[in-house]
Amino acid sequence: MNVRDLEPKAMWNHFADLNAVPRPSKKEERVIKFMVDFGKSLGLPVSVDETGNILITKPASQGMEDRQTVVLQSHVDMVHQKNTDTQFDFDSEGIKMYVDGDWVKADGTTLGADNGIGVASIMAILSSTDIPHPPIEAFFTVDEETGMTGAFGLQPNVLTGSILLNLDTEDDDELTIGCAGGVDLTATRNFELESAEGLTGLRIAIRGLSGGHSGMDIHKGLGNANKLMNRLLSKLNHTGLRIESLDGGSLRNAIPRESFAVIGIPANAKETFDKEFSQIVNEFKTEYKTTDPNLEISIENSVSLSKVIKKQDQDNLLKAIAGVANGIYRMSPDIDDLVQTSSNLARVILSDGSFQVQCLTRSAVDSEKMDMAHSIGGVFELMGCTYTLTGSYPGWSPDPSSTILKTMKSTYREMFNEEPNVLACHAGLECGILGTHYPEMEMISFGPNIRGAHSPDEKVQISSVEKYWKLFLRVLADTPKK
Repeated sequence: MNVRDLEPKAMWNHFADLNAVPRPSKKEERVIKFMVDFGKSLGLPVSVDETGNILITKPASQGMEDRQTVVLQSHVDMVHQKNTDTQFDFDSEGIKMYVDGDWVKADGTTLGADNGIGVASIMAILSSTDIPHPPIEAFFTVDEETGMTGAFGLQPNVLTGSILLNLDTEDDDELTIGCAGGVDLTATRNFELESAEGLTGLRIAIRGLSGGHSGMDIHKGLGNANKLMNRLLSKLNHTGLRIESLDGGSLRNAIPRESFAVIGIPANAKETFDKEFSQIVNEFKTEYKTTDPNLEISIENSVSLSKVIKKQDQDNLLKAIAGVANGIYRMSPDIDDLVQTSSNLARVILSDGSFQVQCLTRSAVDSEKMDMAHSIGGVFELMGCTYTLTGSYPGWSPDPSSTILKTMKSTYREMFNEEPNVLACHAGLECGILGTHYPEMEMISFGPNIRGAHSPDEKVQISSVEKYWKLFLRVLADTPKK
């Protein structure tokens, strides 16, 4: 079955059109033009601000003119991730989607359901001629995934709506009314190199970890490729191995699925190395057999070596990465089962003596977020790195008494004969930032079931999209009067 034949057909067709446009974070020029051309083709007012955010407005449908203006908000960028063995050019190719039972998936890449389903839903409302809706301000932000600079760039007095519907959550039974803030940490250092003479070159590859969203999936105990590679090298450090390069992870908001290391070992240590390597691999597979059943760790022999970092620097590097907190730091003392503070050791790079590590620390409590970030930075300072904190964004404080929440809870209960889960999430949503610009605006976030976001395993559930779509239309139809 073709994705374009799914229901609701208008939304899925807009999603397919959107997914034909390359749209990585910070390179949104093509998708901005796509959205502008789309709005103009409908004869609707379109504007683009200095940051690249797109605003398309549409008058109320007949009979809905007396309703409050609603802001429909989603982000146009997506995480570009692929499996190592997938041949795909994100800069020139559209996402290759297929239907697998009740799910839409992509062939070896991220799907872009985060946040393409939200964008396509709004497009379907804008292009509709028969869907009842209030006055609409469709606000599409850029660069949500790598800094939320679009939301930060929003200026006061641009939006007039009193209600904002953010279509960027990943469970169809949830109504989200709060989220965590975050901050990016980058630590760097340059190492002196020395000859690799007398060493046999090897390339170690860790692949097949589950990966996922570093906020929404951080509580699942998934394997982190950077941590596993560091454990492996630390356990084998006594064999005399020397490190030439490391390349692990990708984006800050993705749990690392892969890591690669080029090392050298003395010829007389090869037998011991191989034996202990096999033992460690078995240990890892046993530890992660439930969360990461496809874990693979392999060695490629006879790799050419150039130079390696000095032994003392190597020892300090391995100890520092071992000491960095990764995963859950603290659970919320106020909300059951909610992660309050966490960190993701997202990226580790060592090449030609230049070292860089990237982390993303999240928390619903700003002071705790910064404390954890500085704690991680302190670990790297002890090994001679300098670190910077950038891209800090606020959390979104829940308002359980808001009118839109009461309306949506009642509507959800009536439509599906069950109670929705009202919660705050550990992911970073733009509502926290948008709320600083428009503190009086009521906001809520909801969406269909999306699994594996930020990884090539990303998928969206077809039946869930139908459920979410029905709720979305009903909420628009029930918008309060002015």
